[in-house]
Amino acid sequence: MILVFIESREGKIKKFSLEALSEGKRRAGEMNTEANAVLVGHGLETLASELFPYGASKVYILDNTLLSHYSSSGFSQALFSLVEEIKPDVILFPASSLGKDLAPRLAAKLGVSVASDCTQTATRHGKLEVVRPIFAGNAFVTLTFKTSPQIASLRPNVFPIQGPGDEQGEVVKKEVVIAEEQIKGQVVETLREEGAELDVTEAEIVVSGGRGMKGPENFDLIRDLNAILPHSAIGASRSAVDAGWMDHQHQVGQTGKTVSPNLYMAFGISGAIQHLAGMSSSKHIVAVNKDPEAPIFKVADFGVVGDLFQVIPHLKEELKKVLAE
Repeated sequence: MILVFIESREGKIKKFSLEALSEGKRRAGEMNTEANAVLVGHGLETLASELFPYGASKVYILDNTLLSHYSSSGFSQALFSLVEEIKPDVILFPASSLGKDLAPRLAAKLGVSVASDCTQTATRHGKLEVVRPIFAGNAFVTLTFKTSPQIASLRPNVFPIQGPGDEQGEVVKKEVVIAEEQIKGQVVETLREEGAELDVTEAEIVVSGGRGMKGPENFDLIRDLNAILPHSAIGASRSAVDAGWMDHQHQVGQTGKTVSPNLYMAFGISGAIQHLAGMSSSKHIVAVNKDPEAPIFKVADFGVVGDLFQVIPHLKEELKKVLAE
């Protein structure tokens, strides 16, 4: 079988988990097997039924009050116990911050390999084949697995969600036996940026600013666009984050977050290779920069050579008109 880890937060299933489940269902069809899902935490029973329309034949719920908040040691131990019992052939994770932390920990416990941040999957001779970027996104490598289970994490916003169906399935709840001393870390407080709605990895549109913004006060221009555009989030280059203009959670790039939105808008970002590694898989890229030789224009679908402080106000007014229609 194919087992897909489902990430939830505050009683809601994350969109990228449905993407991973949908891809798992597609691969399961080619392998003539089934795709099952697993939820880890406490009090998640109401979420199980939401997964059947997206391809889950069975949903495992690994329940323990100690797992109410994410713990890498606790979650990996719970998953390890389940995997040892049901012996899946393939385990898929979303390549979110949590998934990138959890997948290799589980792989280490199982003594197998893991392919991270994959952008394509296929089936060859009944086994999983994946494609992932290397060398800061300048090349791609195709991998097959010598070990089992085959573990991979899938980049968010790359794999399409299959249309919801009316499938039904089985819910299997398991009480996880885990001692408190096995939980090596504990969440004591969650701090949120005021007004923040979407994480950049989940957004359909990312509006990013770089060194060309010239200061933190000018990021209000980016925030104005973010407020107009639906399902959007604010991004930033490393130089803007290092300068203290934006928090690290907004950083896009090799040392930040990898994004694949439908639209990526880069204002005042030159396009260093480290930044391109985090956003070059975006479906459409728009860049505004004064320098006509800026590397960002090599990957942009639409580029404007000009002063962003003149471009953004005009863009904002045009977007208001279009979105009001």
